[in-house]
Amino acid sequence: MRLRPVLLNLICSLVLILTTAVSADSLSEAAGVNASLQVGVAEQDITPPTGFPMAGYYHERLAEGTVNLLKAKAIVFREGDTSAALVVCDLIGIGTDLSREVRKLASAQTGIPASNIVVSATHSHTAPDYMKELYLYLSNEKQDPLRQKYIEKLIHGPVTAIVNADANTKPASLASGVATQATPVSFNRRSVMRDGSVQTWQAESNPQRIRAAGPIDPQIGLLAIRDANDGTTRGIFSNFALHCDTVGGTKWSADYPFFIERTLREALGSELISIFGTGCCGDINHVNPASSERNQSDFIGNSIGDSIRTQLAGLTAIEQTHLAVKSEVVQLPLEEATADQVKRSTQTLDLIKNGGKVEFFDHVVAYKKLILDQLRHEPSAGKAADYLTWGRSRSLAGIGETLPVDVTVITIGHDLAIVTLPGEVFVDLGLAIKQASPFRTTIVVELSNAVETIYIPHRAAYVGGSYEVTNSTVLPGSGEILVESAVRLLQQAASENEKVMSNQPD
Repeated sequence: MRLRPVLLNLICSLVLILTTAVSADSLSEAAGVNASLQVGVAEQDITPPTGFPMAGYYHERLAEGTVNLLKAKAIVFREGDTSAALVVCDLIGIGTDLSREVRKLASAQTGIPASNIVVSATHSHTAPDYMKELYLYLSNEKQDPLRQKYIEKLIHGPVTAIVNADANTKPASLASGVATQATPVSFNRRSVMRDGSVQTWQAESNPQRIRAAGPIDPQIGLLAIRDANDGTTRGIFSNFALHCDTVGGTKWSADYPFFIERTLREALGSELISIFGTGCCGDINHVNPASSERNQSDFIGNSIGDSIRTQLAGLTAIEQTHLAVKSEVVQLPLEEATADQVKRSTQTLDLIKNGGKVEFFDHVVAYKKLILDQLRHEPSAGKAADYLTWGRSRSLAGIGETLPVDVTVITIGHDLAIVTLPGEVFVDLGLAIKQASPFRTTIVVELSNAVETIYIPHRAAYVGGSYEVTNSTVLPGSGEILVESAVRLLQQAASENEKVMSNQPD
């Protein structure tokens, strides 16, 4: 008989525990708080064969070998029903044809919404010129079998990286913040001249040069991904604003991000995945206007890698990990391409084909006008197939007066925001987003999901002119449209996070 009170108390305790657990689950569901965040990383080889065309310049170059492998590197975030993926490829840019194909296939295999998948490029100039071959492949047109085989590898490489990263998602300990790049490796390449113009690639020794036309961004945005159980660093996502064009030659190379990876692997283990997202660097390169010597890719990558390695301990742990993903399509106004402009452009390109010489900027304008012609008009007047290699687009042909591009924001708690933008964006625009962001650390990644904009200057730069303005397909104000969209999405994500956290049970 003495056991009955004890048994009764035990039953009551069990009921109380179960009731409390159910109440907590109900509160959690009501607040929208998901299961703990899980993160996965993976990489996949996307190196082309010898003999495939190389990107980066206005003449055909065929690769003669490989310096180091080109890769697609993915990071996947999952929390409850919310998921997102970012894959960064060692490519000069991401054509809309490629991003749409990769996102479609990756979404089908992982369940991650296509709108929550971002495909970015490092902007390596020793990477493949693939856009014409991709166009032929997607259109089922005849092409060289070797090139067709590589296009299949190019499409499935980023997809496989995303799928593998998704498959190995698991609880992670995250830390974010910024490191400072103290050793000068990045320089604003636009200069204000005494006649009031702005010119690109001017040395300080030029007596007509007054000063740099804009700032640099010395911050290296960082996210460290560590195993929640043993603390092993599984991945480092880094972000720095510097043009990836430091190698040259005719061999495949990932450029300076390769040396960042090597430095971090030497410090943290050979299994580490080093994912580098290019910051807003449309007007930033590695040429110091005060020096006749240029920093090489190994010096630049090792220096940035050392800055990351020595400042990792200063990152702040992310304690609250609510995952939010916001994305919107914005319409950027395209430049015109009149019939007369297209006619002159074809004449210019025919002259070059036949060995004639033209001014560099005239070459740039001619090529750009044919890109614009096929974007704005269907059918195009300039016979894009006869002239375009990069810039050829199947999905955007005849799109009209505006170019649809994605702006995507991935945020974790109060601490981290990853903003992705199309094209080659001027540094001032990236700095404006960082300044307006309500998140402690904001990483802005350019060259995401579309490259058909080419450069995206700010309004003042259009007044100054020079190369980057000449080589932009979008009208003044397009950069500011991107900033407004990014800030709006950041505010929405911050508001959602605040609502979730204010309702979270103790």
